[in-house]
Amino acid sequence: MTAQRQTTEDPASIAAAMRDTMLSLGRRAKAAARVLALASSEQKDRALTAMAKAIRGGKDAILAANKEDLAEARGAALSVSALDRLELNDQRIEAMAEGVETIRALPDPVGKVTESWQRPNGLTIERVRVPIGVIGIVYESRPNVTADAGALALKAGNAVILRGGSDGHRSSQAIHAALAQGLREANLPEDAIALVPTRDRAAVGMMLQGLDGAIDVIVPRGGKGLVERVQKEARVPVFAHLEGVCHVYVDKTAPLDMAKSIVLNAKMRRTGVCGAAETLLVDRAAAPTHLKPLVAMLLDAGCEVRGDDAVQKTDARVKPASEADWSTEYLDKIITAGVVDGVDAAIGHIERYGSHHTDAIVTADQAAADKFLNEVDSAIVLHNASTQFADGGEFGFGAEIGIATGKLHARGPVGAEQLTSFKYRIRGSGQIRP
Repeated sequence: MTAQRQTTEDPASIAAAMRDTMLSLGRRAKAAARVLALASSEQKDRALTAMAKAIRGGKDAILAANKEDLAEARGAALSVSALDRLELNDQRIEAMAEGVETIRALPDPVGKVTESWQRPNGLTIERVRVPIGVIGIVYESRPNVTADAGALALKAGNAVILRGGSDGHRSSQAIHAALAQGLREANLPEDAIALVPTRDRAAVGMMLQGLDGAIDVIVPRGGKGLVERVQKEARVPVFAHLEGVCHVYVDKTAPLDMAKSIVLNAKMRRTGVCGAAETLLVDRAAAPTHLKPLVAMLLDAGCEVRGDDAVQKTDARVKPASEADWSTEYLDKIITAGVVDGVDAAIGHIERYGSHHTDAIVTADQAAADKFLNEVDSAIVLHNASTQFADGGEFGFGAEIGIATGKLHARGPVGAEQLTSFKYRIRGSGQIRP
């Protein structure tokens, strides 16, 4: 029996080809990053202008690619929320183009001197923002992240390697083609915004290892499973949040109408975003007037409410809350609700069950608001506003590539400025150290 001849379909050959492809992608991105670090604001902005125009001009191609992705995703029985994140339409494509234009209009963070001082020996020291280098971004479902991430990285002078979700692969390719066109028109290297050309999950693993030093930081944007994998396997720094277990606490002085408006928006505006409220806490002193109207409002809006004993007594439709419910990110029309003994108890509850993402207080008491804002250890804390403002666009960042809940470098929405580092420039006149 003769030995079977190896072909290019051999798993070892496929793995070797994949590794060569990814390492080449990393090398080219690193070279492009050196060019971008020195590019002028005007050149970067020309590219962003051309990208927005190309996104609008490529709308038909993008929608056609998205239609194929959606058909495949429905066949794979993706959840309703996942399909919503995947779907593109005329409005969402226009929003993508407008987002790129908003990023273009932002001040260039590169070269900004954040501090400057002079030493007694005459040395002048200044701290100046510089690009990080090469950003690796791994994301799921939302193809619009392709445009947001590419534009933000470019504004901050970084190259970026994008690995979109398998379910949106065609859509991301079509959007990436528009970004590449913008780079060409501004005479910037196309490798500055690279899209991983395969759906193979092995490519993600290679990115997490850093592509032989090419990638400086990884940003995951997706569900808990993706973020857990990235945080476990990454050999480079990570900007990420694991979950968005977001709370709204209604204090005893909260105006009822305001509380109802904020709670409804925080939970139901878009249930699948990381800033959606997952837990409602009501001050025991406000329960007689506020609890039943708030619970009934949510139930009537089609939201399932899982509550403690006090909440269950307000409406027969309320289901009992389990211990696990208090720390669950539903990303669905479900909320856990409970009664707490004032602002200190609310802060304690959030510390125990929260995820350090986004939490809000509704109150007319400035002292209670200040205490909540100062003591809740979350990336974003709000007073009298919906948790759904946890979004870089709403912060004036133009867009974001995610929310970071860590405490080093970036925290909260990661926009263009958060995609820079800094260095110290020191100017002297011949000083030597004794």
